[in-house]
Amino acid sequence: MATNTRRFKATPEQVWDVLADGWLYPLWVVGASRMREVDDSWPAVGSQLHHSVGTWPALLDDTTEVVESTPGSTLVLHARAWPTGAAKVTIRLDAVGVETDVSIEEDAISGPALLVPKPVRDLQLTWRNSESLRRLAYVAERRSAGRTSAS
Repeated sequence: MATNTRRFKATPEQVWDVLADGWLYPLWVVGASRMREVDDSWPAVGSQLHHSVGTWPALLDDTTEVVESTPGSTLVLHARAWPTGAAKVTIRLDAVGVETDVSIEEDAISGPALLVPKPVRDLQLTWRNSESLRRLAYVAERRSAGRTSAS
């Protein structure tokens, strides 16, 4: 699996608040263009995000489903993005004082993406998830800064 880690200036709970708001998904996930629906139970196991990938007008509607969810700690997803296939994505939050090491592990689990040699697939996913972590950090850190200054 391709793995990326970044330290956030936010607590695991503050990062989890962003992950738990499915409507924010396209803000930080590279490739997600818009949300169509978020299950009321998100991010409980079995719940789904209904999103679109690509750029307008060539958008494809698909879903991401929660496979495992431990609030403030771990979120495991099966992300579909046909025609390329589906991926398993594991997001881990590890407290480091008042900061958080956030890691994303991802790899294809089905579809034509599995035909891409693993070293090439890992390189692409590493680049993509580096930017996704950058975006997630912007959202989590700005939200936590706003809460701190308003307190």
